[in-house]
Amino acid sequence: MAMKKKPVTGMKDISPREMEIRDYVISLIKETYGQFGFSSIETPCVEHIENLSSKQGGENEKLIFKILKRGEKLKLKEAQCEADLVDGGLRYDLTVPLSRYYVNNANELPAPFKALQMGNVWRADRPQRGRYRQFMQCDIDILGEPSILAEIELILATSTLVGKLDFENFTIRINDRRILKAMAAYSGFDAEDFETVFIILDKMDKIGSEGVAQELIKEGFNETCVQTYMKLFEKVTGDAGDVRRLGETLKDVLDENIARELETIMESVEAVKNVDFKIVFDPTLVRGMSYYTGPIFEISIDGFGGSVGGGGRYDEMIGRFTGNQTPACGFSIGFERIVMLLLEREYQVPGKKEKTAFLLEKGMEKEKMLEVFAEAEKRRRAGACVSMNMMKKNKKFQKEQLAAEGYTDIVEFFR
Repeated sequence: MAMKKKPVTGMKDISPREMEIRDYVISLIKETYGQFGFSSIETPCVEHIENLSSKQGGENEKLIFKILKRGEKLKLKEAQCEADLVDGGLRYDLTVPLSRYYVNNANELPAPFKALQMGNVWRADRPQRGRYRQFMQCDIDILGEPSILAEIELILATSTLVGKLDFENFTIRINDRRILKAMAAYSGFDAEDFETVFIILDKMDKIGSEGVAQELIKEGFNETCVQTYMKLFEKVTGDAGDVRRLGETLKDVLDENIARELETIMESVEAVKNVDFKIVFDPTLVRGMSYYTGPIFEISIDGFGGSVGGGGRYDEMIGRFTGNQTPACGFSIGFERIVMLLLEREYQVPGKKEKTAFLLEKGMEKEKMLEVFAEAEKRRRAGACVSMNMMKKNKKFQKEQLAAEGYTDIVEFFR
């Protein structure tokens, strides 16, 4: 049977050009986040199926690549349910593995613990532009810090990284899950209906406020509740003052400290940011993960429809593993989407070493060839990139190929 040429659906091969950018972005991530005090860790790509199915991953739990038991443990004929066949799965994000890692190593870790984690994750999702079934994820998390210092540090570190990649006109949108719930409660929705309301609200950027209102009514919600709810969004312009004004409106259903802290996060970031971007309050920002408990945020870049990063506070996740509440907050960079945008912009890695190609004529004597090797080694010791190649008949085409690979200096050696 002939070998299939294309990768498995949702996976992709990576070219040398893309790898060059990926490697550079990875190095920049480590350098930048390291400057903010984050330490790198690594966790296995395979997780216990119980952890992956712990109701912490929201919709992602429907997208798990599950792994069959192996060897003698796999008893196909005796199996009565999936649990008899499956004991592991490929991780769908890095947050669940981080939580397990922290629980297992908490006694040896500093408090707070500032973690940087990069690695591939897998989701049985429908592939589309910028979305694959296997993709690199990059997370920074602060565990054990209950104050808004964590949110401010995460936003500043991530905005610094995005700025170093020469992205201009990007925006960080911020909201708080507790404000989302307070707005729904104020409008008269029942608590058990909040998630349904939020799923519809999350479509605001696609169908507009009228579309959201129509869908809420179509879902069977009281029209008066819907009208009250939609009015809360009408006068929001996005500045920190909106948080204060909304907090005053919701004072009967929202702790005043929640609005005050969100306003402080926005004002602090605005005051000390070192790159040019906007931070705006967006009360329609939902974030899909059910484990978020406080502030949530996303990065968007002008001209690109989706987000290129997001995160928030998830104070209850680790406690569900251990029984001990541990404050936690994280920010995930959309690594694949950022690389895709850099490729589309024909981004050039700064400080790239000059690439030289040596073309050796066929039939060259050993002594002459050794001289060429010695010259190549001399240039490499000086920091240059030198590739040795046998000269081909169609030398013009060969040089064009080398130029396309970034070789700016082509030196010919004849026998």
